Amino acid sequence: MNKPLSDHKVERVKCHLPKRAGVGLKGQHYEDICSSKPDIGWFEVHPENYMGAGGPPHHYLTRIREDYPISLHGVGLSIGGSTPPSKDHMARIKILVDRYQPASFSEHLAWSSHEAGYFNDLLPLPLTEQTCQTVSEHIDQIQTYLGRTLLLENPSTYVEFTESDYEEIEFLKEIVKRTGCGLLLDVNNVYVSCTNHQRNPESYIDKFPIEAVGEIHLGGHAPDEDDLGNPLLIDAHDREVIEDVWTLYERTISKCGPIPTLIEWDNDVPSWDVLYAEAMRAEQLLKASAVQTMRQAHDRVA
Repeated sequence: MNKPLSDHKVERVKCHLPKRAGVGLKGQHYEDICSSKPDIGWFEVHPENYMGAGGPPHHYLTRIREDYPISLHGVGLSIGGSTPPSKDHMARIKILVDRYQPASFSEHLAWSSHEAGYFNDLLPLPLTEQTCQTVSEHIDQIQTYLGRTLLLENPSTYVEFTESDYEEIEFLKEIVKRTGCGLLLDVNNVYVSCTNHQRNPESYIDKFPIEAVGEIHLGGHAPDEDDLGNPLLIDAHDREVIEDVWTLYERTISKCGPIPTLIEWDNDVPSWDVLYAEAMRAEQLLKASAVQTMRQAHDRVA
């Protein structure tokens, strides 16, 4: 019998990012952004990079927040860990939430800590009933503490556990059902995981509970191969989005209409104009999706 969670009808702040393209905010781009004020929808920041009391990061984030919405994308709450999320870590995030009033808050379906140890990685989880219960309890605690709906990101995976009670999509659906959280659909993660496990990424997208998605991520990955010579993709966030992922993204928004979309580029970060160009490609696809959505709505009425 599932352990009851708190009342999910309690009013929370939900995702309200504009249905435009955004990018991750990087220190090397602060001056470019502040001086040129580019026409872009929003910026994402990792809250763990802004947990100091002050200094240049807060100086620039305060300036940029005056002109743009921001999202907080956590990497350290270890939602899938065996112990509850750190109260100290949640308190630090709450300070940032209260200070910057982000339009969205998200985290990963992963674990990264055990007892006093922290790992610089997002580690996979067995998709069992016990994991589902644990993750649901942790999300419930986070949402209650922050007073916000959390968007949970689908992972990029390189191995699978032999014993699982759920397929990934069914697992995510169950988490949404139990907690009232939303989902962050990382289309590149879909492509990476499906390639690594020899599955069809289009079928994954077609089955995904798109009605729960509040945000989409796109990023680059590094091609490699496993010990048997099979393709192995690494979610590196260090290069442009490949054409196959762009095609998968178009398939996604053709089904649901425009959704706030982030270009993730966290390593080997390029110059601002290169990153901005990637965002503008997503922006054009979002505009085309919005037009198509309006036409479909008009046709239904007619």
